[in-house]
Amino acid sequence: MEAEFTDGSIMIRTYRDSDADLLYEAVRESISEVSKWLPWCHEEYSIEESREFVSARELASQGDEWYSFAVVDTTSQKFLGGVGLNFINRVHQMANLGYWVRTSASGRGVATAATRLAARFGFEQLGLHRIEIVAAVDNVGSQRVAEKAGATREGILRKRLLINGTPHDAVLFSLVREDLYPARLRVAGG
Repeated sequence: MEAEFTDGSIMIRTYRDSDADLLYEAVRESISEVSKWLPWCHEEYSIEESREFVSARELASQGDEWYSFAVVDTTSQKFLGGVGLNFINRVHQMANLGYWVRTSASGRGVATAATRLAARFGFEQLGLHRIEIVAAVDNVGSQRVAEKAGATREGILRKRLLINGTPHDAVLFSLVREDLYPARLRVAGG
């Protein structure tokens, strides 16, 4: 499944085979910042792991279990990070949204824009009614991204995340369609 969304400055798009080297480079650059929260980003991360991840993306989306997107700068085409929807619950039409941005692109609103674009995909293409973002209590940066993307902070979930074998409390945020499409825009735009 090919998908692409842009806000003019960044684009999220389905992974391509050619992204494996770009993903590897971005992960290696970001290990010291990202590995604390995402165990797949570890000191021994290899090009083989990038290749396996990229090659498995289409199959995961065909099974409606995980939609992953490369985050790319629209001008330079530089690979900036990743965003995706997973843990899709079709009974309640909801999913989890996760994101990461390479160290050299952090602090510029990339994760916020990618989050909004991925949520748009979830609402428009997948028919979701709710998207959840779960961030470790100590992961203040990820929480800021959720807030800037317009998500509502709903509460603290005890021992919700298991990171490197250690349970962590997490903050639960949610996005619903109305968060992306305020009433005044829905009336004016149809």
